[in-house]
Amino acid sequence: MKTWMKLALGIGLGAGVGFAYYFFIGCKSGTCAITSSPVISTLYGAVVGLLFAWPGKKRENKNAESTG
Repeated sequence: MKTWMKLALGIGLGAGVGFAYYFFIGCKSGTCAITSSPVISTLYGAVVGLLFAWPGKKRENKNAESTG
């Protein structure tokens, strides 16, 4: 899967989870910073999804080099 597709999928899933959190759990009093607004909750979820999908460092397989 291409990197940008993985990032887009992470953002989409994160935004969906953020909105679902607002919709099903939310904040009844309206004083919660993140969950009182569907826009903020969705954006926060999208950012968290982006962070989970962000590609990290590629690790070298040291076992492949030593078994020769």
